[in-house]
Amino acid sequence: MELWVPITLAAATAQALRFMLQKHLRGMQLSTAGATFARFIYSSPLVMVIAVIYARTSGQGVPQLPAAFWPYAIAGGASQVLATMCVVALFSHRNFAVGITFKKTEVLLSALIGFVILGDVVTGWAICAMLIGLVGVILLSDPPNATGAWHQRIFNKATALGLGAGLLFGVSGNGYRGASLSLDAGDVFYRAIVTLAIVTALQTVTMAIWLVWRERGEITRVFRAWRVAGLVGLTSMVGSICWFNAYTLQTAAYVNALGQVELLLSLAIGSLAFGEKISRREWQGMVFLGVSILVLVLVA
Repeated sequence: MELWVPITLAAATAQALRFMLQKHLRGMQLSTAGATFARFIYSSPLVMVIAVIYARTSGQGVPQLPAAFWPYAIAGGASQVLATMCVVALFSHRNFAVGITFKKTEVLLSALIGFVILGDVVTGWAICAMLIGLVGVILLSDPPNATGAWHQRIFNKATALGLGAGLLFGVSGNGYRGASLSLDAGDVFYRAIVTLAIVTALQTVTMAIWLVWRERGEITRVFRAWRVAGLVGLTSMVGSICWFNAYTLQTAAYVNALGQVELLLSLAIGSLAFGEKISRREWQGMVFLGVSILVLVLVA
């Protein structure tokens, strides 16, 4: 077995566990912003330490950050915070597996965003994948046991949160890619970990200021929930590092294709940890969306 395979599986597992823990934090009376902040406050110091150690041991030293780095990094960091908040809020409206599947629209939307922002090529197969994914999104958007006109059932808060998360994660991924590509020196992992360290530090400071201003006492509640919140930070760091290593060892298409195992993990977590059941229509939507994502990443 090639090394990138277990690393990718570890990344997908860590990511699924992180969202499970964040859903659990919402059940501990933390706000959406508080559950999101837990990811950054506990992972940022760890990522920074890893970045410093790698820079020193690899002999690549302090990075030189060009002006072009900051717009990409800020856009990527801000959109990731908002996207994570959308996913955490979505868990209050739909079950865990459906929430994670909605999040996976990021793979589809990021192709379109990459074309607009970075000039990435969108092929005919990619357009077909997006159309298949649209069918899946429509099926997922219709809540179980819903009544009324079809357009009222499909256009709801859960749909807005799900697609919003996918769109924002798509912006985030392309922002991080643009920031990493703007660095002139260093190997792939060096540029990636430097970008990750700087962005997570900015996210932590920004969210702390927001919580002090708008949600007094929430930071204290996050620290009181340190047992779960600390695990959120740890799984976040592990997931990020594993993704970057996997992309270093293998092409993104294969890594992303294998990474869709997160959907299966979300089904198991939703059933075992939260006792959730998936309706027939939700199963159909998840299959359509899963097929569209696989087609997109395999032909990318």
